[in-house]
Amino acid sequence: MKKWILALGIIAGIGISKSNWAQRPNQKIKIGTIAPEIALPNPDGDTIKLSEVNKKAYVIVDFWASWCGPCRRANPTLVELMQKVEGVKLKDAKNGIQVYSVSLDRNKDAWLKGKETDNLFWNNHVSDLKFWDSEAAADWGVTYIPQVFLINPEGEVIGHYANIHALKNDIEKLLKENNKKRKK
Repeated sequence: MKKWILALGIIAGIGISKSNWAQRPNQKIKIGTIAPEIALPNPDGDTIKLSEVNKKAYVIVDFWASWCGPCRRANPTLVELMQKVEGVKLKDAKNGIQVYSVSLDRNKDAWLKGKETDNLFWNNHVSDLKFWDSEAAADWGVTYIPQVFLINPEGEVIGHYANIHALKNDIEKLLKENNKKRKK
C-alpha cells in the first residue's frame, strides 16, 4: 500500500512540474522586440515569409498543431475573430489583420485535415513538418502550444498569448482605437 501511495505521489509531482513547465513565460520573444523571420513552406510547397505577410498589416502568429487538443479548442474562437475583422482596413495597416499559422505537425495529411476541419480559412499556413524540432519554434522560444503572438505593421511584437481570448480582447481594443483615429 505504501508503495502505491509513493508511486501516486511521484506521478502527481511529475504532472505538476510538467504543467508548470508548460506554462512558463517565453524566454526568447519579448514585447517590443522585432519579430524573428519565419520562412516555411505552405501546403503547396511554396515558401511564405512572415515579413511578406506583415507588410502593411497586423499579424497574428499562431503556433498550433492538429494533434493539440487546446489548439483545436481555440481554433473556433480564432476563426470567429478573423471572420469579424476580415476586410477591415486599419488606419496604420491597410492590409488589416492577417494570420500566419505555424503548424508543429509532423504529418502533412493530419495538418491539412485539421486545417480543413477547423475551417482555418486564411491563406498563410506553413509547416516544416518537424514537430518540436521546427526551426521556427526554436527561434520563437515556443515550448508549448498553443502560443500566439501579435505583430504590428512595423514588425514589432506587441502581444504574446497562451490564451486566444486575451488576443481577442487586444484585437477588439485595436479596432476601437482605430475607430477613434478615423473619427478625428
